[in-house]
Amino acid sequence: MADVLTAQAVRDELEGLAGWSGDLAGIARSVELASFPEAIAVVDRVAVVAEEIDHHPDIDIRWRTVTFRCVTHSVGGVTRRDLDLARRIDQIVGASDEI
Repeated sequence: MADVLTAQAVRDELEGLAGWSGDLAGIARSVELASFPEAIAVVDRVAVVAEEIDHHPDIDIRWRTVTFRCVTHSVGGVTRRDLDLARRIDQIVGASDEI
């Protein structure tokens, strides 16, 4: 089982994750895509990665704005798995900017 990070560790990690914010209860990032279909395409790509690593973000879609929230529900806090998923989400969002 993954270990919950300390408040300081979460703060330190968030410094290296542009656009992400949060605390011990979870980390989140909202992104605005070019169109609703592009927002759905990004969510689809994140879903594939989430299944591969068996770690799933909470996702909220509002037209072109998608909010990703990462927390390890089974341990009640932020773990390394959440930070790794956040980095993967950033890669997907970055790749969509290049399309």
